Amino acid sequence: MRIISICPSNTEILHALGLMEQVVAVDDYSDWPVQETSRLPRLGPDLNINMDKLESYKPDLVIASLSVPGMEKNVKRLEERGLPYIALNPKTIDQIYEDIRFVGAHTGTERKAAELVARLQQRVERVREKAAKRTWTPRVYWEWWPRPFISPAGDTWLTPISELAGGVNIFADRPGDSVISQTGREILEQQPDFLFAVWPGVHPDKIDPEKIRTRPGWEQIPAIRHNRIHVMEEGLYCRPSPRLFDGLEKLVDLLHPELNNA
Repeated sequence: MRIISICPSNTEILHALGLMEQVVAVDDYSDWPVQETSRLPRLGPDLNINMDKLESYKPDLVIASLSVPGMEKNVKRLEERGLPYIALNPKTIDQIYEDIRFVGAHTGTERKAAELVARLQQRVERVREKAAKRTWTPRVYWEWWPRPFISPAGDTWLTPISELAGGVNIFADRPGDSVISQTGREILEQQPDFLFAVWPGVHPDKIDPEKIRTRPGWEQIPAIRHNRIHVMEEGLYCRPSPRLFDGLEKLVDLLHPELNNA
């Protein structure tokens, strides 16, 4: 098959299924695995795919996504051109499993997909068992963006990821995908114990924890007082792919380091 991925998480699913040799082009943001993606032609950012260039590669299957607002226009353009595609839009861990199986069904890798899902489920269970030994459940603030403040709400994978790791997303009870705060007042009211900065499209080296620490009024937040500010890797927390489970394993160790010596 000639496969095109126009979203980083989809590219990572294809890699996990052993399909990278069949991938002929990707979006600009697909950056993992580095060696495989670096050799592939680029089709533009995932919100502005060059459809003429995409069509020139004569794909047998385009794997699109609806995980970010605005991506739906890619799907519309694929339909207008009559190009074969599937679109993924997982919100939960179970839906990530379903999408892996879905990609497997469309690429002749059903068995590999089932095996991959089984391995991921085993990893989740090990994290669940580890987190069950915790002595407290810290409140977690995930920062997707600082101006305005954007954080995941209840209908995103970071809410169950937080829970599996033995924490709780401070906005888990808010419906929808995100919470937007112009002033940060809602964050101060929630008094998070941990602050995880993971800004999509921004390399971790470009995020300065000191600037977060010195935000006016934020000194009252437990995460600031106890120096629990962590800059996280986007690829491990903002993409619904198998790498999210790597992030889960790192997260439980950050929230509960005492369990590593238990």
